Amino acid sequence: MRVPGDKSISHRALLFGAIAEGSTTIEGLLPAEDPLSTAACLRAMGATISPIRAGEIVHVEGVGLDGLQEPEEVLDCGNSGTTMRLMLGLLAGRHGRHFVLTGDKSLSRRPMNRVAQPLAMMGAAINGRSSGNFAPLAVSGKKLRGAVIGTPVASAQVKSALVLAALTAQGSTTVIEPAHSRDHTERMLRAFGANLEVVGEMGRHISVQPGSTLHGQTVVVPGDISSAAFWLVAGSLVPGAELLIENVGLNPTRTGILEVMESMEARIEVINQREVAGEPVGDLRVKQGPLKPFSINEEIMPRLVDEVPILAVAACFCDGESKITGASELRVKETDRLAVMTRQLTAMGADIDEHPDGLTIRGGRTLRGAALDSETDHRVAMSLAVAALLATGNSTLSRSEAAAVSYPTFWDELERLRR
Repeated sequence: MRVPGDKSISHRALLFGAIAEGSTTIEGLLPAEDPLSTAACLRAMGATISPIRAGEIVHVEGVGLDGLQEPEEVLDCGNSGTTMRLMLGLLAGRHGRHFVLTGDKSLSRRPMNRVAQPLAMMGAAINGRSSGNFAPLAVSGKKLRGAVIGTPVASAQVKSALVLAALTAQGSTTVIEPAHSRDHTERMLRAFGANLEVVGEMGRHISVQPGSTLHGQTVVVPGDISSAAFWLVAGSLVPGAELLIENVGLNPTRTGILEVMESMEARIEVINQREVAGEPVGDLRVKQGPLKPFSINEEIMPRLVDEVPILAVAACFCDGESKITGASELRVKETDRLAVMTRQLTAMGADIDEHPDGLTIRGGRTLRGAALDSETDHRVAMSLAVAALLATGNSTLSRSEAAAVSYPTFWDELERLRR
């Protein structure tokens, strides 16, 4: 099987293609709601992007670094936090132009000051509800100045917004993270021609010199390891299962899930490793077998933050106690994922305690079918689907359509594998 294209890389390929000169072709772009929101915003500002359909190459005609125009309408980011946060960095330096960003009900509750405040250190003017913390957000384009900025959290979205703003700032900018977050922005921007250097311990210092011209590229998007995680857990637990998941991105800033499952003694094999367009890629073979409990903390969290919901499901089937700490970031995702997973798994009979920054899960209890609710979160929806697959009795899942945010064909794929 194959999983959809990596969501993080899909967003960035569209964004960087739009501000490059010339044409960018994107193969394997994720045709899901979040990247579609990014494409719609870019089209509204003058970039030409071909229709995004499953299995088709996407063509982007860039407008250059300063070519994005003031849109006639409000820019709708949908449910996509990546779209909104990266757009803030992209638009803050468009001197003399004005933009308004909005999103759906869920996105309008997600904090944006974590991007707006460090951008203000560069001279950005961003205003919104509750002192600029929540959408809708108004961006008044300014001439930005370079700065040395330490981010309070290890967040690829915050880092990427600052790097995008730095491309047109006056003077160099250095972004310093408390831990190394996913580095798709650094890899891809360098390929497009940005003058960007990663230095310091564990690649936590990113320095950008403005003035470079970006040039259109050919981008091949690998399969999303965050989407593969659902099948890695299901393949480890469904009796008799064996899956081969092809063409999965293995960027070392994203492979925390493989390290944790290795500690659980999951039967996962990485084969056919190669590099495609600057990103490491491989195939993952997984076979069913018993899993041991695990413990994860803030050190590994930046490399598997999206996989915590499905790891919570896996913990229910381990013989012993699993602990998740350092995961307070999950409280400001599409939902409060710690609270939602606790509510939903408890309804199935799981033995789970919720803490301010994590969960304690005592596995070994049989989960029972229940009336479940994704609470509009795509990763919760797919994690609960795996839990329901392994539970005794039938389950129903309300708002299952949330999976389409990152994996439009998830339910079809699940049915195919069950047959």
